Amino acid sequence: MPATPTATPTAMPVRRLGAAGPEVSALGLGCMGMSALYGEADRSESLATLHAALDAGITLLDTGDFYGMGHNELLIAEALRTAPPAAREKALTSVKFGALRAPDGSWLGYDGRPAAVKNFLAHSLQRLGTDHIDIYRLSRVDPDVPIEETVGAIAEAVQAGHVRHIGLSEAGPETIRRAAAVAPIADLQIEYSLISRGIEEEILPLCRELGIGITAYGVLSRGLLSGHWSADRRLAPGDFRAAVPRFDGEHLNRNLALVEELRTVAAGHGLSVAQTAIAWVLAQGEDIVPLIGARRRDRLSEALGALDARLGADGLAAVERAVPAGAASGDRYPAHQMAHLDSERRRPTAPEES
Repeated sequence: MPATPTATPTAMPVRRLGAAGPEVSALGLGCMGMSALYGEADRSESLATLHAALDAGITLLDTGDFYGMGHNELLIAEALRTAPPAAREKALTSVKFGALRAPDGSWLGYDGRPAAVKNFLAHSLQRLGTDHIDIYRLSRVDPDVPIEETVGAIAEAVQAGHVRHIGLSEAGPETIRRAAAVAPIADLQIEYSLISRGIEEEILPLCRELGIGITAYGVLSRGLLSGHWSADRRLAPGDFRAAVPRFDGEHLNRNLALVEELRTVAAGHGLSVAQTAIAWVLAQGEDIVPLIGARRRDRLSEALGALDARLGADGLAAVERAVPAGAASGDRYPAHQMAHLDSERRRPTAPEES
């Protein structure tokens, strides 16, 4: 395996999130794993990683108010409070809300009612220690509340100065159109990687038509495309990947075989597997900002090396031959969570839905 570059780029490239959105670093930092769902995290290392990301020029910090039931927002607030003023002033927060959880951590559904929007927002502002959130989005579409009402409530928060931009998360085409008719939408946050390419058929073209950017999470498929995963890896207690089909049994073996094909291509370009997977997403358009979910400084440093990758047309073609569209084995979430993804709904051709 080639050595992992450790030097960060001399200047962080920037991209704009859609026609109405902010200018952000070309890579964002997804902070979920520092607080929840991947097992216990090291608080000191998480703070050090956040500071390293800011030092490297990353300005977009993505979180959810339900990541550790507020823990992640408090962690980000501490990191920003103790960061150099110049880095703190450039940082932008992207917050997802709406997920309902019980004291035992179980999931109870989603709430997109206007009153709930204001309530969630008030708590996030307090935890983050700020007077505004840069991008605010419903984490999953609430099937019981018209998206117009939810987006309308966020638009009111924009008018009041508590939110700067409106985002969407895992929304399907119809929902995207309806939301964009209410207020300008900066970006859609959705899973997009070499083995999760479902947005390419309809959602990505629609977002481009409407001037909506993409913040792509899961670019390393929760570590599966990192090049560091092995079939005999034991997951820590509380790591939700134990329930994700792509990490199970024969699904995992088939997916790791794809990773080995990708490793060969990566080695030919002097890159790691993770850098190649991130570079591929970066190359799919200037309107796409990959979120890297690094919890440690070494993983962050490796991911930043993707910014210096020069795959070219031939290299990108080789990547796609190694991991063809649709080659992934298993769904990206367990069945009960897939049911909550508006982006995955298959709409019938008849006038009325069944």
